Amino acid sequence: MSQDEPNEADGSGSGKPFLPPLEFGSIIAPFYTQALIKLGLIPDPVRGEPAVDLALARRLIDLLDLLADRTSGRLEPEEAQFLDSALSQLKMHYLEKAEAVKL
Repeated sequence: MSQDEPNEADGSGSGKPFLPPLEFGSIIAPFYTQALIKLGLIPDPVRGEPAVDLALARRLIDLLDLLADRTSGRLEPEEAQFLDSALSQLKMHYLEKAEAVKL
């Protein structure tokens, strides 16, 4: 299925689940969101409360770092900026939570 093909799961009430678009941000978003959850910045959607796990948050950040390294020079400017911004935000929040940086 290419990005130009119609999305059968268009969220129009057809009863089919929503499928995110086929774009680079769709790869970053799940890792970013899970890292925010594990940093306790947004509630765990299952438990409805923060679920801090700094080790897992660090691993998710490391995975995004790996993705940035492996795609360096091959991304569109907007994609690179989105990934860099997500990583910067997550790293700062991680340092704050790990009490390595006092603001």
